[in-house]
Amino acid sequence: MEEALLIEKLLLFGLGRQEAAIYLCLLKNSELTGYEVAKLTGISRSNVYNSLASLVEHGAAYVSEGASTRYTAVCLKEFCDNRLRFLKDVGAYLVENGPKPIIPSEGYITVEGYGHICDKIHHMLLGAEKRIYFSATGAFLEMWKEEISELVRRGSKVVLISEDSSNIFSEQKELREGIIFYEIPENMDAADRKRQVRLIIDSEYVLTGEVEGTSNDTCLYSAQKNFVNVFKDAMRNEIELIKLKGKR
Repeated sequence: MEEALLIEKLLLFGLGRQEAAIYLCLLKNSELTGYEVAKLTGISRSNVYNSLASLVEHGAAYVSEGASTRYTAVCLKEFCDNRLRFLKDVGAYLVENGPKPIIPSEGYITVEGYGHICDKIHHMLLGAEKRIYFSATGAFLEMWKEEISELVRRGSKVVLISEDSSNIFSEQKELREGIIFYEIPENMDAADRKRQVRLIIDSEYVLTGEVEGTSNDTCLYSAQKNFVNVFKDAMRNEIELIKLKGKR
């Protein structure tokens, strides 16, 4: 089961399924000939030699010439680092030279699945220029420490709203000093609030929905001005109510 999962992960790095299986076989052994790889994996020799050539081309294996040609795996960290660097360069080229999408400014986009929602939040935070208002559980907010730290470093206004804000980044005094926190009182902390995620970026973009960490999670993203303004007013009113509750 573990090997099957490793193979699935390696597919994301550009290897084919047989290539991934052969790469794992090489990792488990010091040096192997194509014949030995075929014997250990049960893959036909013709497919093994084609896959080994592809692994060398992808930077996942080295060739040792001697009495017989032998193959050695590049260590996982080195292989992954090299592929990530390569993909980063390819991504930069695509962004620079590819067609630019026409983003509807008046529409609403549904973002489905926990992973896709996190991807959207990541890029929204990276794209923030002036300010963010972010409401979620403390555990969820702490997931974005790197992005929030960068915003604070750039001097952006960062407002975080949570039921346990006193514990967020509790060991990072400098980071906390650059953030405005609002802690939701217990008498305002509804049960369904713990699943809610609300994010406003630069008073122009909104993401809102419920997140439980599953593929069924759904959030709404919009740059529709009226919706953004209504959402801003609702969050502003909530902050005022938190302030009033806190004074009692």
